Amino acid sequence: MKPNNLRVALLQETDRGSVAANLDAIEAGLREAAAAGAQLVLLQELHNGPYFCQHESVGEFDRAETIPGPSTERIGALAEELKLVVVASLFERRAAGLYHNTAVVFDRSRAIAGRYRKMHIPDDPAFYEKFYFTPGDLGFEPVQTSVGKLGVLVCWDQWYPEAARLMALAGAELLLYPTAIGWDPTDEDAEKQRQRDAWVTVQRGHAVANGLPLLACNRTGFEAAPDGGRGLQFWGTSFVAGPQGEFLAQAGTEARELLLADIDLRRSENVRRIWPFLRDRRIDAYDDLLRRFRD
Repeated sequence: MKPNNLRVALLQETDRGSVAANLDAIEAGLREAAAAGAQLVLLQELHNGPYFCQHESVGEFDRAETIPGPSTERIGALAEELKLVVVASLFERRAAGLYHNTAVVFDRSRAIAGRYRKMHIPDDPAFYEKFYFTPGDLGFEPVQTSVGKLGVLVCWDQWYPEAARLMALAGAELLLYPTAIGWDPTDEDAEKQRQRDAWVTVQRGHAVANGLPLLACNRTGFEAAPDGGRGLQFWGTSFVAGPQGEFLAQAGTEARELLLADIDLRRSENVRRIWPFLRDRRIDAYDDLLRRFRD
């Protein structure tokens, strides 16, 4: 039976310089989370290494691994030992020349409970993901776990209300976003603030529009660009919001942090009763959403 009250943990980390060091830090974080009573732990996007998508290089494909593979074996063993539901984020090698940005869910077991392949793939300065990742082909399907149905999405997906809505329509009880997002260090402070505020606001909007708790876990720290570019300053700010967009917990911008929050899963039912957005959707009038643009 799933719990009514769920303690969650978000592991906001910096890149430690190697896969081994990053997995060691994750293990320490998972043990700390379990000791604090967490039942569900969300890790940041591509947590095994640096955010390598700042440039385009075929050598970076050597970072990818199969799923199942070495990382899923280690994280799954920890999920089983510590009795945790864990959402991890890996660079998946599906086949030669076919790679995905993939979230993997473990349900208190070393067995993989489910996976999600990132659907929206950006291609912007310092975020050259289309060079590396094939768009996901698993759709927007929640993963059933002992703590509920998890609507797992990844980073750039978090700007799209359609993704959150489709997860909600498929029965997701929480929305979760492993993330790697940061500032161009040369941007003015006002622009940096606008970007971070927009990132927080749009996700709180998904929580409100769907009446669901939402977890977003971002990395933190400066990461130099491998090609000599300006690099990225990841802004952290991992947070947990309730079904009315209310903050339940929020991390800082500049340091590693284990963020804990308690979620009352019964609130979603109560909120949806007073704000019945799903009831009032005009599904008979939304055909044009399938068009790229209305010219």
